[in-house]
Amino acid sequence: MAYNCVVLIKQVPDTKRITGEAMNDDGTVNRGALPAIFNPEDLNALELALEIKDKFGGKVTAIAMGLPAASAVLRESLYRGADDAILVTDRRCAASDTLATSYILSCAVKKLDYDIVLCGRQAIDGDTAQVGPQLAEKLGIPQITYVEELTSLEKRIITAKRNIGNGWQEVKTKLPVLLTVIDEANEPRVSVAKKLMKFKKARTAVEVEMRVKQENPAADEKTVKQLSQRKIDQLQDKGLLIKQWNLDFLEADLQWCGRDGSPTKVHRIQSVVLTVRESKSVEPTDQGISDMVHELIIEKTIS
Repeated sequence: MAYNCVVLIKQVPDTKRITGEAMNDDGTVNRGALPAIFNPEDLNALELALEIKDKFGGKVTAIAMGLPAASAVLRESLYRGADDAILVTDRRCAASDTLATSYILSCAVKKLDYDIVLCGRQAIDGDTAQVGPQLAEKLGIPQITYVEELTSLEKRIITAKRNIGNGWQEVKTKLPVLLTVIDEANEPRVSVAKKLMKFKKARTAVEVEMRVKQENPAADEKTVKQLSQRKIDQLQDKGLLIKQWNLDFLEADLQWCGRDGSPTKVHRIQSVVLTVRESKSVEPTDQGISDMVHELIIEKTIS
């Protein structure tokens, strides 16, 4: 029996490269100040979906919500084996918290034929782990969070092992279901060279229009649209057009989107500066390390 999987992915700032410009004054992340990467645990979710496809057949669709630049992680999903990719982008999505984000994504998922919805446990730019469970609630389907292993999938009954910190639970439920996946679940596969060559020119409509404007700075709006549509039609014919959905297409209720639909508010930002009261240099030699360990033992810092 084949199963259709929908994987929710996110392009996030690389939090390992935090600088003093990483936060805006209003508490939001200054994404332009940090390199953008594929959210790590979303890669694990994608890998699990691809493993299900490899074993049972079906289709894997990747959905990303964000700015046009988020198309990069959708292309990467195609390189790794996803069958379809969708970008949800709309200025009215700006400043969405987890509640608004899960609502918008639920509108997108409902447009698809799905059996299993997968996403990473959490995104590294927020670490809330809220979007997955909120999405399951809005879709009205069961959820298994913190999935570490898929132990059984047969006759639309799924069994998964979830990590609960100091142990594991084995959970069984009927499809459709939403899974949030942790990084211990698998080792994401690398891009497939053949698929990379096939999809490296895949673009969304908004990317095409931006490129046309760059190449034709003197063109008027009508000319830009004509040139863009010609290129979009060419991509469509070649199967290289990444789908692009906005809130109108999703038939979303705007009161639940963006800032208006986001009850989460940042009341205060505090910069934490760590200062060193006392320090001691250690020579990078065997003797230097030995002396340091000896001193720590004397001070009973270690035993």
